[in-house]
Amino acid sequence: MSPIAFVYLAGVLFAIGSAAVMMRRDAIVAFMGVELMLNAANLAFVAFARMHSEIDGQVMAFFVMVVAAAEVVVGLALIILLFRARQTVSLDEAKELKG
Repeated sequence: MSPIAFVYLAGVLFAIGSAAVMMRRDAIVAFMGVELMLNAANLAFVAFARMHSEIDGQVMAFFVMVVAAAEVVVGLALIILLFRARQTVSLDEAKELKG
């Protein structure tokens, strides 16, 4: 299979993830959309690395996975705190928590 097909797949996955972030007001769905966009970036990094026969893209994909893991920890903690404070995970409710 051609690496260009993986680049197209990464673009489609990124578009689906960005649509999930922009259209849904649920924090869990928006969080999953961000994770989908990060995985699409990983796929694009690896596909471009394979196209150019270099390892740089795979190293960048590893660093993106590290950032995604840290984002999961912080994001889920914020979602749990939001649920404890408001009994909902709606992002509209989070706007009311500003000082």
